[in-house]
Amino acid sequence: MTDPAQHVSTVPAPGLASRAARTGSSPVRDILALTARPEVISFAGGLPAPELFDAAGIADAFRYVLAEQPRRALQYSPTDGDPQLRAAVAARTTARGLATAADDLVVTTGSQQGLTLLTAALLEPGDVVLVEDPCYLAALQIFSLAGARVVPVPTDDEGVDPVALDEIAARVGPKLLYLVPTFQNPTGRTLSAERRAAVAAVAARRGLWIAEDDPYGELRFEGEPVPWIASFPGAEDRTALLGSFSKVMAPGLRLGWLRAPAGLRRACVIAKQAADLHSSTVDQAAAARYLAVADLDAHLVRVREAYRARRDALLGGLGGALPAGSRWNRPAGGMFVWATLPAGYDAAALLPGVVRHDVAYVPGAPFFAGPPDAAAMRLSFVTHPPEEIGEGLVRLGAALRGARPAG
Repeated sequence: MTDPAQHVSTVPAPGLASRAARTGSSPVRDILALTARPEVISFAGGLPAPELFDAAGIADAFRYVLAEQPRRALQYSPTDGDPQLRAAVAARTTARGLATAADDLVVTTGSQQGLTLLTAALLEPGDVVLVEDPCYLAALQIFSLAGARVVPVPTDDEGVDPVALDEIAARVGPKLLYLVPTFQNPTGRTLSAERRAAVAAVAARRGLWIAEDDPYGELRFEGEPVPWIASFPGAEDRTALLGSFSKVMAPGLRLGWLRAPAGLRRACVIAKQAADLHSSTVDQAAAARYLAVADLDAHLVRVREAYRARRDALLGGLGGALPAGSRWNRPAGGMFVWATLPAGYDAAALLPGVVRHDVAYVPGAPFFAGPPDAAAMRLSFVTHPPEEIGEGLVRLGAALRGARPAG
């Protein structure tokens, strides 16, 4: 008798969804994989300094919830998040100037999930999203996977241009505006209060939602805090504010939060039910315990002092490392400096030679939704202490010495 299995013809499996095929890998993650060798001094990744984590305090929090609350900490939990954690976040948000109740919040698996939930709740394929140009890379990935049409809005050294925003919004009819207004990734820029008020007015006048992403706001080294866009007239009923514990506590916890008007928040909860049911119960319980017994504000003072010194070390050495005629900004906080080589230089083309000197940066071109600036680069100053930053700049200068404009 013939074995039927020997006569089965095979048909190729269906291809990937078009949205998956058109969405590329993050260049930052790819560069991190290339520069993972311990001898590399990397200005590429936005990796918080691991030696500054309050590992002992976080460990104590986990020990407590596993010893005292194991049945709760290891069980399923509500989709919108641990009530104690939401209450703690609400209190901190209120203290920072935006009145917030626990029920205004959804705990997310990192703030990036918050943006994914907003995208699922708000956008149909083909809907227009406005982004500052350059823009956070992961946001561009999320909008691409959703099939949205991404339209860039011009920026200058002070962030997004509200006049251009108004003109573009009137012309293209967007549904959503995405911004990182404080210590922006990748540029480190901060939008002034005047521009935030203007952005809120444009959103109200043109009828669009705002996604205000704020993972870096508590990493201010100097100057006075600027109110969230969500607090300005016209923006209160149309802004979803995203926050994260990754930069202030530890990224490995993968915890963030979303604050949004009730209808949008309920839609995000449904989207989260479909995505992962809820964020890690034990991580949420430990974070709530940590906020209850540890002094996060005192910890942040230490982090800010360390990061300020690292920023200053980077800024102090860039003049000797980059070609004459380069320019860069001086962020008042956050994690990134945005630099631009002289006209004609190509930061991406120069990178392989730089990596051979055991140092790295991220080319700026992939951050642009519009025509890219090939001469731009992002440098993160938080991962390495000042002495390593100094050595990294020596290596960068050696790698770029003799570099010439492309063509």
